[in-house]
Amino acid sequence: MDRSVSGGRGYYYSAAPVGTGMGMGPLAGQLGEWLLRAVQPPAPTPCGSPGGPPITAPRVRMRDGRYLAYEESGVPKESARFKVVFSHGFTGSRLDSLRASPEVAEELGVYMVGFDRAGYGESDPNPGRSVETAAQDMEDLADALGLGNKFHVVGFSLGCHAVWGALRYIPERIAGAAMLAPVVNYWWPGFPAELAAREYGRQERGDQWALRVAHHAPGIIHWWMEQSWLPLPTSTVVVNTTYLPNKRDAEIRRTLTADGTLRKKREMATQQGIQESYYRDMAVMFGKWEFDPMALPEPPCPVHLWQGDEDGLVPVALQRHVAGRLGWVNYHELPGTGHFLSAVPGLGDTVLRTLFG
Repeated sequence: MDRSVSGGRGYYYSAAPVGTGMGMGPLAGQLGEWLLRAVQPPAPTPCGSPGGPPITAPRVRMRDGRYLAYEESGVPKESARFKVVFSHGFTGSRLDSLRASPEVAEELGVYMVGFDRAGYGESDPNPGRSVETAAQDMEDLADALGLGNKFHVVGFSLGCHAVWGALRYIPERIAGAAMLAPVVNYWWPGFPAELAAREYGRQERGDQWALRVAHHAPGIIHWWMEQSWLPLPTSTVVVNTTYLPNKRDAEIRRTLTADGTLRKKREMATQQGIQESYYRDMAVMFGKWEFDPMALPEPPCPVHLWQGDEDGLVPVALQRHVAGRLGWVNYHELPGTGHFLSAVPGLGDTVLRTLFG
């Protein structure tokens, strides 16, 4: 795959010419061209480009010329014993973290760096984004910041696809990994068909259709998500109306909605275009993976996974199956806990002590 970056504004989306073919009249050809244009998402507005958002965060260059924006926390990397690269979840940003206490980070000597994943916040979009490139971005970020030959990776929710990618594509660089409420792909081959179908069917109909399009027809995901005539919301996750069975999760969402935090997070995440952040995330996470996480060999590092048993976004039954198939995953199920694990009191410190204590 050629992931080179051009300096123009229109390089992100290209389409092969639509031929009329033998026996097809000009009207059919025109209709095909119109349909092709109709499903094309708008061009992104990269930070620093004419008319685009300003660049306010520190950024480093990737191997293909793109830039990633990042945010550091914990102890200075020069004196750190452990270095962590953090991959945020859906709607997140470089400002997201484990929310560990400064005291514990200082005690253990932990340096952490969060980054805007490609197309989010102030990181350049990547038209070829995939699970593999997500892992490469973490590797390139670590190298650009001088984190050494090995570093730890931590992911939250949908951002854990980058951690799975790191375990598959760059295991020799990973000193340890942690995943918090990692989103699953219902089409991973390792899931029993009946179990996956049952959990998939428990979602709202609009969510089912959104994931179905993301998996089978990712090229039209933007068009599908933007159709206001559909009788059901195209994704309750995108509009923040998913039913949350856990009381803490529901209260957190009410509070963040009331004080405008969720709106601000959305504006920050999607400032270069919702296609390059939310919708490309959906296409990568729920598309066709090149590997099945449940078929991965044991990596040369410890791997931990935390999951709440009242998670309204990630079915605990599927997470249990993943952990059961991978005997090398240290599985930590949290009773009475939902999806927003960063808000669980003391959990950030627990994760750091588990990894480095």
